[in-house]
Amino acid sequence: MPDHKIKKARPHVSQNEDLIFERSSPGKSGYQLPPLDVPPATAADEIPQELLRDEIEGFPEVSEVEVVRHFTRLSTWNYGVDSGAYLLGSCTMKYNPKINEVVARLKGLANLHPYQPEALAQGCLKIVKLLAESLLEITGMDAITLQPAAGAHGEMTAMLMVRSYMESKGNPRHKVLIPDSAHGTNPASAAMAGYRTQSLPSNRQGMVDLGALDKLMDDEVAALMLTNPNTLGTFESQITSIAEIVHSRGGLIYMDGANMNALVGVSRPGDFGIDVLHLNLHKTFSTPHGGGGPGAGPVAIKKELEPFLPSPILVEKPDGSLGFDYDRPRSIGRVRAFYGNFGVLVRALAYILANGAEGLRQSTEEAVLNSAYIRKNLEGHYELPFSGPTLHECVFSDKKQAQFGVHTGDIAKRLIDYGFHPYTVSFPLIVPGALMIEPTETESKQELDLLIDALQSIAREAEQEPETVLHAPHTTRIARVDEVQAARRPILRWKPASKE
Repeated sequence: MPDHKIKKARPHVSQNEDLIFERSSPGKSGYQLPPLDVPPATAADEIPQELLRDEIEGFPEVSEVEVVRHFTRLSTWNYGVDSGAYLLGSCTMKYNPKINEVVARLKGLANLHPYQPEALAQGCLKIVKLLAESLLEITGMDAITLQPAAGAHGEMTAMLMVRSYMESKGNPRHKVLIPDSAHGTNPASAAMAGYRTQSLPSNRQGMVDLGALDKLMDDEVAALMLTNPNTLGTFESQITSIAEIVHSRGGLIYMDGANMNALVGVSRPGDFGIDVLHLNLHKTFSTPHGGGGPGAGPVAIKKELEPFLPSPILVEKPDGSLGFDYDRPRSIGRVRAFYGNFGVLVRALAYILANGAEGLRQSTEEAVLNSAYIRKNLEGHYELPFSGPTLHECVFSDKKQAQFGVHTGDIAKRLIDYGFHPYTVSFPLIVPGALMIEPTETESKQELDLLIDALQSIAREAEQEPETVLHAPHTTRIARVDEVQAARRPILRWKPASKE
């Protein structure tokens, strides 16, 4: 490892920041304009009183400079992927290239109206069509819908299609098998589609136990919901045997494609027996992730499921133009109203085209290499619960540190002091005290070395001076909070202090 001092928290404006309400003083104004030389007009002069909102009690009265400094300072407190590494395993928080943002903000794309006639939206429809074709090539599937707005939305859409397919065969079946290494939203998605779920245990290598699958896979099971690579970062090496068992009993295999960023350009789900999968464009294809904004969770399928795709579907008309086909009698129906996440689709296509086939494969290989580099350098410092090879993410446990009273949540909070966003804590559930780390291809070796130094240092602190870790973070404006109390009694609304 390089011989250099660990960098602590990155520099920032350090003033404590009051709420904007607490900076308020009566009579302050956010603008300065000369006195009016005409009679003043108010909203009440033009708008009926019943349509006007009452004055907001306690609305802050502040100056322009106070507003500017307040929000500028707050912006420096936010940690994002533009600030540093985001280590969240399974969430794939990687850098979003700025060229994607430029393309998505082009006037003809950003200003598209939801009710724009098809004839006047041909360019945008071609973008949707090209993205769909690209995703089908990448996944090896036969057809796709871009309607779902997020990963879990894609899961539900997929399971509704599975149910419709099974009903068309005369029996919807009643159960869905879900490996204990799957993503946590899978059981909810299956339940929303009307299925009971049954857990499928992992073997000692952290993969699907074929014996258990063979025993549980009966004519009541509609599908196996498989995350591959799973949440340990492990590729199901017996995937063809898994597919053979499920298909021989009349079931389907749904693949949670949240970890598709470990496969792009290297392996295609359609080639190893997957019937239906969802993709997270806001993960694998580097579009903005989280924050309550729109995502994208397309669902790709094999041809047997094509009649059940959500309607409408984009088709090429006889005259060569593009439009939507609503005549889909076996469709599961709409799963959303409009393409409100069109900007996300544009960003994903920009990422795919900018990288090309070779670039996408290189991204996958670098993501796997970065994860392997971290894993190799942390072995011995943290417990590795499964010794098999992993791909884009690696999972350790806090077993070594727990003997000193230090657990994964403590380590994560201490990592904040070193200037890094924490890893995923306590997941997957099959690893007690899990530390789930995914560096993605975004990070350079220099950044990874700093991270490794930090985690090695924390491991030493846990053994030699555990109190330092147990009371972390030390450099943040707010010290460690009572998480149980915060979860049970959250303060969701600010109330002005009494004037008495």
